[in-house]
Amino acid sequence: MLKAKDLMTKDVITVKENTPVVELARILYENKISGAPVVDESGKVVGVVTERDILNIIFSGNVQYTKVGDIMTRDVIKFLPDTDIDKVALAISEHNVRRVIIVDTNDKVVGIVSRRDIIKMILG
Repeated sequence: MLKAKDLMTKDVITVKENTPVVELARILYENKISGAPVVDESGKVVGVVTERDILNIIFSGNVQYTKVGDIMTRDVIKFLPDTDIDKVALAISEHNVRRVIIVDTNDKVVGIVSRRDIIKMILG
């Protein structure tokens, strides 16, 4: 059985809660990604932020003065690297998310598994 560590992207771009949303938008756009884990100073995951969060704030707030911590989701779906990939895929489907965070035993980000990673697995 494949594990999360077998499919995960290891070079994960992260942001901090105090990152301005305008800077977040630039990071996502320039790296061609749709979301990123939010980490504290020690690298521990504290949230996740996506393009959808940015779009929501555009219509309901002042983007120029908004920080990632104001718009991120704090209820993070996360797994350890040795989690079976079928459990990860089921969580992505059931929670209708694009990605889940892979963390070590100290809650530090070590990878991401996305819907695209699951589809790529099916293609062989």
